[in-house]
Amino acid sequence: MMRRLGPADYRDMPWKNGGGVTRELLKLPHPSDPGRFLARLSVATVGASGPFSVFPGVDRTLMILDGAGVALTLGGEREVVLDRRWQPFAFPGEAEIQCRLLGGPVRDFNLMVDRALAQGSLAVVLLAPGETRPLAGARTVLLHVLEGEVSVAGTALARAETLWLEAPESLSLKSDQGTVVAAIHLRSPAP
Repeated sequence: MMRRLGPADYRDMPWKNGGGVTRELLKLPHPSDPGRFLARLSVATVGASGPFSVFPGVDRTLMILDGAGVALTLGGEREVVLDRRWQPFAFPGEAEIQCRLLGGPVRDFNLMVDRALAQGSLAVVLLAPGETRPLAGARTVLLHVLEGEVSVAGTALARAETLWLEAPESLSLKSDQGTVVAAIHLRSPAP
């Protein structure tokens, strides 16, 4: 199965803690609880410093798309500075996190996965003009174009479009002009 999504398919959703709004790109349903999700991709604009929403049982990965970045304080102790674009940072959703903006609003990309149902990984794939690159398959592969255009399995994707593929054995990404793609693999959890 393959499904292509674009900005007209995305939904604006309030943050769980009420502190802002997230643009939900894709939400894969939880198999038994309609109030939860298996996985969710979103882009959020963070306009002020403050706490992150808490998501027990969820593994989260965040990366900065635009802006000077953020400093995240995890559990009141360890601070992690995210000040470069496209550098994924993974953390448990139940962690209490305070976010401090480093220099104005930022836009970030979020992957959230129910850890009891799947393991998720997020990698950024940069393709030079004319480059083709293989991409491993997984139970589910989600691709989101951050910049440029890419062709996948005969389907052309432009900036801000998302492709959802179920059980592809292998994929090939090709770009004529060069592109940056967020590649998400969802696999069954480790025993």
